[in-house]
Amino acid sequence: MKKNLLLFLSLFFSLSLFSQNKVLIKPVVGEYWWGGAVGIGSQMPYIQPLEEYDLASKNNNNQVVPLLLSNKGRYVWTEKPFRFSVSNEGITIQSDFENISVTTAGTTLRDAYKEACGKYFKPSGVLPDTLFFTMPQYNTWIELMYNQNQEDILKYARGIIDNGFLPGVLMIDDNWQRYYGNFDFRAEKFSDPKAMVKELHDMGFKVMLWICPFVSADSPECRFLHSKNYLIKHKNGKPAIISWWNGQSACYDLTNPEASAYFVSILKNMQKEYGIDGFKFDAGDNSFYTSKDLVCYQKDAISVDHTKVWAQIGLQFPVNEYRACWQMGGEALVQRLGDKQYSWDAVQSLIPQMTAAGLLGYAYTCPDMIGGGQYRSFLNMDPDKFNQTLIIRSAQVHALMPMMQFSVAPWRILNKENLEIVRNMAKLHESMGSYIMQCARESATTGEPIVRHIEYSFPGEGFAECKDQFMLGDKYMIAPVVTQTNIRTIKLPKGRWKDDLGKIHKGGKTITLEVPLNRLPYFEKIK
Repeated sequence: MKKNLLLFLSLFFSLSLFSQNKVLIKPVVGEYWWGGAVGIGSQMPYIQPLEEYDLASKNNNNQVVPLLLSNKGRYVWTEKPFRFSVSNEGITIQSDFENISVTTAGTTLRDAYKEACGKYFKPSGVLPDTLFFTMPQYNTWIELMYNQNQEDILKYARGIIDNGFLPGVLMIDDNWQRYYGNFDFRAEKFSDPKAMVKELHDMGFKVMLWICPFVSADSPECRFLHSKNYLIKHKNGKPAIISWWNGQSACYDLTNPEASAYFVSILKNMQKEYGIDGFKFDAGDNSFYTSKDLVCYQKDAISVDHTKVWAQIGLQFPVNEYRACWQMGGEALVQRLGDKQYSWDAVQSLIPQMTAAGLLGYAYTCPDMIGGGQYRSFLNMDPDKFNQTLIIRSAQVHALMPMMQFSVAPWRILNKENLEIVRNMAKLHESMGSYIMQCARESATTGEPIVRHIEYSFPGEGFAECKDQFMLGDKYMIAPVVTQTNIRTIKLPKGRWKDDLGKIHKGGKTITLEVPLNRLPYFEKIK
């Protein structure tokens, strides 16, 4: 009783109120915090200073959620975006929309997450298409970039099969269409798109198309949509022109239910006409919608509301993928980490960002593309200077995640021996598909992450700052090599663990392994 009273007083005095909508959470001994934005997962838990981060205007190319979680069972949730920063004094949180309160749900990170999930983003019970989890995915972006065309897409798909990789979801990326807002295949690049899709289906692939909410200005589509009030407007009544990475465009106003229904009808027609299985829903970032001059159907809409309605479109398509999202935890949406550079720093960011995604309710997440999705890293690449080790270690991080996605063709950039290693990682993922699906189905029911921070699964064992190991469900601990060295130090939680070579280890200690390039260390918990 006395111990509980002391804990309550400690937590009570750790919270200083500045005003109703601003709080300072002072540090408690042994307390760590996560949350807010998946894209800054590498900075979690928040130990080092963090400049003010505004969930209304920033997302670091990924998902944002108004949720902070503590390994002492505390959490903060708001319905609207807040700003937060980290200093030596603690975490300062401020909202322009609502009062902020810190809730105590229990004594662990898992306690905090489960209560917040149960109250604010309950699992829907529905899963995205199961092929995402059981087979590797493939994206044409790195190989073709803006030159998406029928001949090379089929060549890429045949290369997958011919090199011993298993067919899965195949995503045709940006620039297959004539222009933004138009949904006709470019005739000079696609002689018979219906036949192309059929051939891909016959090979065993499901086919996705890249799409976005933008509409090329002064196009027939733009003029039609404006006449129907289906576009976001400028306060002068004209279509708002929004800057994004591919220029400046008008944008669908999906806060208007009629505009949303019209957009969905176009996608459904694409499926009917060409046999398309689903869509990669790109863009939707909150930063595109921050201007005070924007006028839309939902009068009080703020930036993240546009992000959310874009995400809601995907609920009508079991084959979907998103990179930017607001709230929507527990929904049947495939998320992907934002495009990464081809670098070791990027490889090291995958695990902390994936565990952050899980803690924010996005269980069905893919860790970017193997080797990174930033195409500039692969431009004018000198094969003699290309670090093949990085591709292998990146593939090993992916292999026992919920999903793994290829884009750069391994058979083009790897020698025969290294290609075999990566191919084996794809086969490992497929062989673990039934367990991954079991985890996914459990998540659809309980809301718990598939990829779990070690602190989440083994509280109080000193794992809060661990960023290079993770749990896959409650059965496997994965410890990939994420540096150029083959020496790997691994901390085992308490209990008994069987490694990937069949050796039994007693937990509660640290081991050091020399890990050859063809090995991915992982450990099965023995009951």
